Amino acid sequence: MFSAKENLLIYLVFLLPFMSCEAQPTYSNTPSFTRADTLRGMLRPERTCYDVTFYELDVEVFPETKTIKGSNTIHFEAKADFSSLQIDLFDNMEIDGITFDGQELEYRREYHAVFIQLPEQQKNSSGKFTIYYHGKPIIAQNPPWDGGFVWAKDENENDWIAVACEGIGASLWWPNKDHLSDEPDSMRISCTVPNNLIGVSNGNLRQVKMLDDSRNRFDWFVSYPINNYNVSLNIGDYANIKDSYKAADGDELDLDYYVLSYNKEKAEKYFAERVPEMLACFEAYVGKYPFWEDGYALIETPYLGMEHQSGIAYGNNYQKGYDGMTIAGLDFDYLLVHESGHEYFGNSLSCADHAELWLHEGFTVYMDALYVECKFGYESALKYYTRQRRSINNRAAIVGPLNVNFQGGSDMYSKGAWILHTLRSMTEDDDLWFKTFRSFYENNQLSNVTTQDFIDHINQSTGKDYNKFFEQYLYHPRIPKLQYKLKKRGKKLSVQYRLEADVEGFTMPLKIGKKGNYTKIYPTSEWQKIKLKNISPKEFRAAKELYYINTETVMF
Repeated sequence: MFSAKENLLIYLVFLLPFMSCEAQPTYSNTPSFTRADTLRGMLRPERTCYDVTFYELDVEVFPETKTIKGSNTIHFEAKADFSSLQIDLFDNMEIDGITFDGQELEYRREYHAVFIQLPEQQKNSSGKFTIYYHGKPIIAQNPPWDGGFVWAKDENENDWIAVACEGIGASLWWPNKDHLSDEPDSMRISCTVPNNLIGVSNGNLRQVKMLDDSRNRFDWFVSYPINNYNVSLNIGDYANIKDSYKAADGDELDLDYYVLSYNKEKAEKYFAERVPEMLACFEAYVGKYPFWEDGYALIETPYLGMEHQSGIAYGNNYQKGYDGMTIAGLDFDYLLVHESGHEYFGNSLSCADHAELWLHEGFTVYMDALYVECKFGYESALKYYTRQRRSINNRAAIVGPLNVNFQGGSDMYSKGAWILHTLRSMTEDDDLWFKTFRSFYENNQLSNVTTQDFIDHINQSTGKDYNKFFEQYLYHPRIPKLQYKLKKRGKKLSVQYRLEADVEGFTMPLKIGKKGNYTKIYPTSEWQKIKLKNISPKEFRAAKELYYINTETVMF
């Protein structure tokens, strides 16, 4: 049984965010899409013709009017001959001009897409163009799930500003090629703010420049590929806390915490007790922190949290659980662990289409569970999975249609993690499983992957064919159901069983019997029979703590 507080927590963590109209669309088995969805989600020729190599983003923020102005210089390499390309910028943001080699370029706008006419570009050539723009970016109503700018005040009435835009798109506030498949190799981010505030972004701070008596510019540099939605601005009365973490090989990682000035003393102690321990757990399972040269940073924000690369948004108010409510009674900071886990899955290893976002979210929820196992033990991790299970609704497939910016629903979180947990249980060899899991990350870090890449890796590493398993769990809403009939015969329990699934020929190994003394079976769609010793019908169970399945008792 779950307490009212635990049920509320499960609802808040996994279900409530998806009620936002902009963060996640409501969808059925037959979703409909628009021209705007295609322009955003498809890799059309105007996008595939060029590869972004570097962004130079320069933004000035005006808190009093809730407006911004700036420019972005996009460096590119031509992947084909072309004279027209597509970038993206929300249509409520004004374009002041676009230039290439000192020449003003013509462009047209369609929904949030911008089609630019350039001089003829030859394949393998390189170039750059600059977009100048200004406007009043969308204000987030329910950040981070409902994307946009957050214009808040701290306890001292200082401006406290942040932005989160996963799903809705980075183009809500800066012009870019807004598709997950194309990340720049590196990026410069300059943020100009009132001189009583600090501007914090991703990567390393290169310099602070006083522009006049009232404005300062903060120049940041990201030295790794970065998802567009991970690019962020954080502006406030910040104090900087510096620390370090020593990896198993002796390398030292720079740790930076940007917290509201009046929270500095509390934050220094809080993060020192939690961050190194967490990084060590993640390192043990999947390797060293992926953005070593840029360092690890937490930035206090006026919303709960977001996985902004090398500058994680943290708004959990220095408390355990999710906004103060624990998960499975475990004493750890859920937001800190979850958003940090995204540095591996989501930021380093990234999907190429929103329809496969489970590769970010399901894998990171699994990382949460691995942290629980590392800190509290395997039994606590099983208890944690059990709590997660209540958030799964199984109303739609995890992987949706490609090329239309389709983001799926909440099942990509907990159901995605349960898929990985089930695979581990089916493997029955932790050495093999963790070698497989880690090598998938190591082989694909700092790159984009697809679901099929993961399926192929699992099949190759384990030497087994899991295609039907993934087809059932990822492309059908329902999960397999183990049906069984029980009859006591003397000292033995006769069990008839079969597996009900959507995929023809689906089977998977399962364990049944008495907890602590399970027997393995290989159910199919046909009825089979087994006799178990020293167990009563009341003691009989399927190992649902190990496999994500449903069960049903069928009467003789």
